[in-house]
Amino acid sequence: MKTRPILAALALAHAVGFATPHAQAAPESLLSQAESRFRAIYDRDEFRPRRFQAEWLPDSSGYTVLEPVPGTNQPVRVRYEVASGKRSVVDESPPAKPRPSGTPSPDGARVLIARQGNLYVGDLDSDRRIPLTKSAPDGPVSNGQATWSPDGKWIAFVQSDESEVKLRSVLVPGDPSYPEVSQVRFARVGGSIPTLRVGVVDAQGRETRWLPIPMPAEGFYLGDIGWAGNSHELVVEKLSRFRNEREFLLADLRTGAIRRIFHETDPAWVDGSYASNAGWTWVRGGEAFIVLTEKDGWRHAYLHSREGRELALLTPGPFDIIERAVVDEQGGWFYFYASPDNATQKYLHRARLDGTGAPERVTPPDQPGTHDYHFSPDARWAFHTCSTFDQPPVTDLVSLSDHKTVRVLERNDELHERMKPLVTQPTEFLQIDLGGGVVLDAWMIKPPGFDPSRRYPVLVYVYGEPHAQTVLDAWGRVQTDYHRVIAELGYLVVSIDNRGTPAPKGAAWRRAVFGSLGPLSTEEQAAALKELARTRSYVDASRVAIWGWSGGGSNTLNAMFRRPDVYQVGIAVVPKPQPHLYNAWFQEIYMQTPETNPEGYRRSAPIHFAEGLKGDLLIIHGTGESNTHLQIVEGLVDRLIELGKPFDYMAYPNRDHGLREGRGTAVHLRMLMARYLVEHLPPGPR
Repeated sequence: MKTRPILAALALAHAVGFATPHAQAAPESLLSQAESRFRAIYDRDEFRPRRFQAEWLPDSSGYTVLEPVPGTNQPVRVRYEVASGKRSVVDESPPAKPRPSGTPSPDGARVLIARQGNLYVGDLDSDRRIPLTKSAPDGPVSNGQATWSPDGKWIAFVQSDESEVKLRSVLVPGDPSYPEVSQVRFARVGGSIPTLRVGVVDAQGRETRWLPIPMPAEGFYLGDIGWAGNSHELVVEKLSRFRNEREFLLADLRTGAIRRIFHETDPAWVDGSYASNAGWTWVRGGEAFIVLTEKDGWRHAYLHSREGRELALLTPGPFDIIERAVVDEQGGWFYFYASPDNATQKYLHRARLDGTGAPERVTPPDQPGTHDYHFSPDARWAFHTCSTFDQPPVTDLVSLSDHKTVRVLERNDELHERMKPLVTQPTEFLQIDLGGGVVLDAWMIKPPGFDPSRRYPVLVYVYGEPHAQTVLDAWGRVQTDYHRVIAELGYLVVSIDNRGTPAPKGAAWRRAVFGSLGPLSTEEQAAALKELARTRSYVDASRVAIWGWSGGGSNTLNAMFRRPDVYQVGIAVVPKPQPHLYNAWFQEIYMQTPETNPEGYRRSAPIHFAEGLKGDLLIIHGTGESNTHLQIVEGLVDRLIELGKPFDYMAYPNRDHGLREGRGTAVHLRMLMARYLVEHLPPGPR
């Protein structure tokens, strides 16, 4: 493998910005200043916004928050009246003895406890604990996803049996000379998955009833389970192994009868790994429910009767629901998030529960960005948080009827002031037209002192898989703090969402990658970059680096192996270059199995294209990976060695997928990537 000289990182005092313009500074100085910022970001959390946290009172008349007592480290719970803002301290005398944590029963006298794969009911007035399940502690059979019946007499739960799931050996950190090995269950693509069943047990643990849900040989998954407005009927969301079929089953516990009240199929998938469509919402006293489905090409809300008949389309139009918000039955509204005109943003909308009229936007039009709401129980009020890519979040209390601000709850003034000298020009959001009706969203961060008459090197940040977008007009997403520092070194930093990402652009957009993750994203990312260079003379197409994490690491490998004409440097963090070795739950949604889709898996795997590597490649992984296992990457390492390809490889001992474990890891990782970029793709304009 190649070895590179490591540039010294000098210890500097914290500075909010780089003291020396990138064009004039030596690499050592630039990296020293970058390290100072990284320590402020990752060690001291100086760029983390304060989040307003409160609990609504059940009657919606006010809310409670924890506030520090001046001169002490002890918090006190304070109540605020919604309308008047009147403040009062809530008396919270500590109980005589600690109460067990868990899910309270409807009457508040008991609590549902999950421990070591088993379920218990604990009595809050005594130390009595009733076992509901009796599986071997931490064994292959576990019980969870439990929920009380409305009358508190029954508990529904899911039992998962992993006995047929293969065991994987994992090193346990300890004595370096004599490490121990543990065995964990791992359901690999194409292998056995856990066997699931739904049980209902009485609150005394005497009787358990198992629902007679048909079980196909290949297995299935369960989404939500919940009581159907009473204590004798249960609804179960069942999904096929490949997630291309979904049904809601209504089970009558008195008779044992099960009937289907909702069913849908899709050639690709009905609900992705992000579970935006999952579950249902009861309305009309349990006589009807709202479900999200993409059956007409858009993610819409439909009203169905309890018998399963479709009653109304609540959200007509060529747009996607991003996610549910809340139902206001008294007012007759279904609230949801959408952004029909801009897939990078999110706004609150509402539609009539009876299906009449057109959906309407609730968030005012003069507040661009991303909006989130925490609703009062009566849906009359909400804690409303707004942010953009460049503006930290601000939270206010609003009345939903007119979206008027009652009071501001968190301004993040200190962070706003800290950001002013760093955001010297707004991050540019742009659309890149690839032709044929394909338009990709992107953002670009420019370096300080940007001169459009000169040409700058580019760092592309990629994810490109169905689990997440990177192009979002929201604060603190997708490694933003890191990317600002890289831009200040003298780079254009760009991110692009190709087709297949979960953008609210229609079902066809999201399902364009079905069958093989990698080929389409690689080609569209490269085409977008070329179009960007064609339309913006300051983009230096001869100096391009790409990096990504997890699925983005895989796309980085694909870019370096398949499009070496476009990318000169790549940094792949915890990638999965052999998708057939990944977990069944995620990969099979989008590619099924190698047995049913061998060509899709061949085309997807970066390892099959490693001979195309020409540029400088750094692979970063954690040896304690529980997601993209180390062996998945080591297969690629062996292949690159076999091919005689020079590359660089960093393994962080005992770190998992997030590479967070161990003191100093976050800063060391970012410095490793920044140093590699500076050494192999020098910053600054030409």
